[in-house]
Amino acid sequence: MSKHEPHILILRDLESLRDEIVRELDSAGEAEQPGLRKALHLLDQRATAADEQLVQEWVTRTLSRAGVSPAQDHVRAVKVLRETIPGLGLRAGNDLVKSVLP
Repeated sequence: MSKHEPHILILRDLESLRDEIVRELDSAGEAEQPGLRKALHLLDQRATAADEQLVQEWVTRTLSRAGVSPAQDHVRAVKVLRETIPGLGLRAGNDLVKSVLP
């Protein structure tokens, strides 16, 4: 990994959680089944999402929690990401912010 690449690791250890939801669905009452089916659907979507999409969602969520708009304050957005990920380079932080701009 070069110093310009973001140091972000995507974890996809969702199989055990999926198995647990399926077990719960098998024994769930009629009222609980729609919610468990929705949870299973969301989990399956997340498991098949591209790494780039997950990183963009993380960047958007991180900046939103910090109250920073990447479109309105690019410099502060980069700063927030660099503070969140120790060792993140300026160029990599800039690229991450650009990845969520329209």
